[in-house]
Amino acid sequence: MTAARRAALARLVATRGFVRVTDAAAELGVSDVTVRGDLSALERDGTVIRVHGGAMPVSTLREPTLEAARDRDAAAKRAIGYAAAELVVSGESLYLDAGSTALAMAEALVQRTDVTDLVIVTSGLTIALALEPAVPRHTVIVTGGTLRPLQHSLVGPYAAPMLDTLRLDSAYIGCNGVDAAAGATNRNLPDAEIKRRAMGISSRSILLADASKIGVTDLAVIAPLTDFDTLVTAGAVSPGTLEALPLDVRLAA
Repeated sequence: MTAARRAALARLVATRGFVRVTDAAAELGVSDVTVRGDLSALERDGTVIRVHGGAMPVSTLREPTLEAARDRDAAAKRAIGYAAAELVVSGESLYLDAGSTALAMAEALVQRTDVTDLVIVTSGLTIALALEPAVPRHTVIVTGGTLRPLQHSLVGPYAAPMLDTLRLDSAYIGCNGVDAAAGATNRNLPDAEIKRRAMGISSRSILLADASKIGVTDLAVIAPLTDFDTLVTAGAVSPGTLEALPLDVRLAA
């Protein structure tokens, strides 16, 4: 019975990306103490990562740090950041995702002194710090949630209630893969959930991805490409690749 319960708990964590101890205890019909013991055993087995109040999938550890990701294809990400920032107009409310490409966009927005009165919501602590020089010209709002150290982002159930109280003009979403059939995908399940929620409260959604991510799929589906209005990308791609994608594509120089 213990093995079966732990297997069920591992499936909950893998499927949802983040599971609270209290929620798991209610669903499995056991005490919080039992769930904590099971999560400790699963962590020793390398199945989950314990975080405050619950657990996340061990697949989180496959991710590079934000700093390492920023250095990879840095020129393309800077180009995407500038091109995406050009889409923003004064007075707009927007969600700016966590991640290295979103960081490039944040830095470009700070430099756009002709744009004023933005309300920028982000789940990325690094993004918020990058935007700080533009305060009070813009208002920066950080979601709540559980800290993910590798990406310095906030995820989990505490972020959802805050996002669900907002209605935004635009969502600028990063990803790990862009594929015509699989859609936009991400390596980490909790981050993918935050991205979906941000898209759900926004009037338009813009996908940010350098060319190395085109034709790639990863674990967590964010949304079909048809749910996005525009893809902003940069870098070398095979002829015809971008034309095959079912959305408007803006190729940054």
